[in-house]
Amino acid sequence: MALIFIRTAIIFVTLLLIMRLMGKSQIGEMQPFEFVISLVIAELACIPMADTSIPILYGIIAIITIFILHQIVWLLELWFKPMKTVISGKPSVVINKNGIDEFQLKKNNLDVSDLIESMRGAGYFNIDDVYYGIYEANGSFTALEKEETTASPSLPLLLIDRGKADEQNLTRCGYNREKLNKILTEQNAKLKEVVAMTVNSEGRAYFQKRGEKYKILQIEVKGEW
Repeated sequence: MALIFIRTAIIFVTLLLIMRLMGKSQIGEMQPFEFVISLVIAELACIPMADTSIPILYGIIAIITIFILHQIVWLLELWFKPMKTVISGKPSVVINKNGIDEFQLKKNNLDVSDLIESMRGAGYFNIDDVYYGIYEANGSFTALEKEETTASPSLPLLLIDRGKADEQNLTRCGYNREKLNKILTEQNAKLKEVVAMTVNSEGRAYFQKRGEKYKILQIEVKGEW
């Protein structure tokens, strides 16, 4: 028991030192390669702590090796800018002045509901509240906010997400497929052509047809949410 305690303490001190040497990004927003390194280090640390048959020096050497590899990757990113894009990726502009960039969403394996969730986390509840929305290389969402945002006590519901209707949200706002199709006909659009459509309880709707700039519509809704 005492041996395991001592081995764990040694590994803990080694990890603390290595994480401090790796820099502040290790305890903040991590790049993809840094996240992978953190997972590997955690696994390497557990093995010598739990298995006393493995010399503790093996674990320490493995952790130090990972630290050296981290420094090599960091230097490559610093000296050769194209390597930074290859290793860590680059930001994706998923919202621009025309609305949602569907290509960038697909590229990042996201749908509109994922985007809306990220926006809520950043304090934005309407897609048109920002000029630009960006997913950074580390996965965080940032935005350039408009001077005047839409003030509303109601949360917008997502009715159409990349050509697919949300039946539950349609029912919640008093709509069915027939009423939805009427709106689509008025906008000269088919369901599969719509990138996104949201509506709040005041009837303010965000509507974006594929290949076109988004529109703000006023439609009739029933109920509150």
